[in-house]
Amino acid sequence: MKTTINWGILAPGRIAHKFAHDLKLVAGAKLLAVGSRSHQRALDFAGQYGAPHSFGSYEAMLDCPGLDVVYIASPHVGHFEHTMMCLERGIAVLCEKPFAMNAGQVRQMVNCARANGVFLMEAIWTRFIPAFEEAMRLANEGYVGELKTIRADFGFKADFPPEHRVFNPALGGGALLDVGIYTIFLATWLWGRPERIKATATMSSLGADDSCAMIFEYPGNRLAILDCSLILKTEIEAYIYGETGTLRLHNRFLNTQDVSATFYEKSSEHFHLPLTGHGYYHEILEVNDCLRQGKIESEKLPLDFSLLLMETMDRVRKEAGIVYPTD
Repeated sequence: MKTTINWGILAPGRIAHKFAHDLKLVAGAKLLAVGSRSHQRALDFAGQYGAPHSFGSYEAMLDCPGLDVVYIASPHVGHFEHTMMCLERGIAVLCEKPFAMNAGQVRQMVNCARANGVFLMEAIWTRFIPAFEEAMRLANEGYVGELKTIRADFGFKADFPPEHRVFNPALGGGALLDVGIYTIFLATWLWGRPERIKATATMSSLGADDSCAMIFEYPGNRLAILDCSLILKTEIEAYIYGETGTLRLHNRFLNTQDVSATFYEKSSEHFHLPLTGHGYYHEILEVNDCLRQGKIESEKLPLDFSLLLMETMDRVRKEAGIVYPTD
């Protein structure tokens, strides 16, 4: 069994810095190489985190000897191209969310990974956050009774210049793909494919969705009420309402360390489960474990789930009138 998993980071931006920090905390993980469109940027990043190799192109990094897996942190619109580039070379991939721009791209990525026997996972770090895992266990085991409604929001006031990627539809900008995915992930993780979706969005002058509100309807009169925004600051919390009580995932619910349970007929309870590092540590552990066991996908975050997640987001986009140049 391989003792050290050698990682590469493709596109060393803001999130990649947090990821590299957490990678250093994982026993048996090593940052081997960094690839950027700017060689100086790759060199600086590699020096900061102790990577022995840096490259001025993504393609060159993939030829680095000993590379086991690549973390893809490029803008949304590049995820499909960069993932396929790795998979076709037989290199395992952990790709940031959203996995791609639409379900058709995700389907091609999944088919390529399975056909070539190469590991692939979407970097939905929330799935592996200890407090989130505990909240899902409690919800699924009936801790607050039969579940009836989910509420989740993620909104922040994006203090970026107009040309920033979060406002640029050509780069996959907009509230839905950037932050709304976390609210949709929660509903989809608990209840799967919604029967019906209602959604509406407000659009910026550049054509990206500033805000998006969604209602998912499920069998058994269950509802998920979700919203996201790039122009409004919200609580960034999630509530799971059951027949006997409510689970609250505190701010920020996507990487929370605190879960509360309030009940209609007994005292409330509180759970604190700390995360390690910035929180990316936990998904890195899962990838390393899968690679050591020779798996081509994670049983904890299956590829079919990532496909369902993107199919659901495509339905939201169609309902809300959100369009990207890649469509």
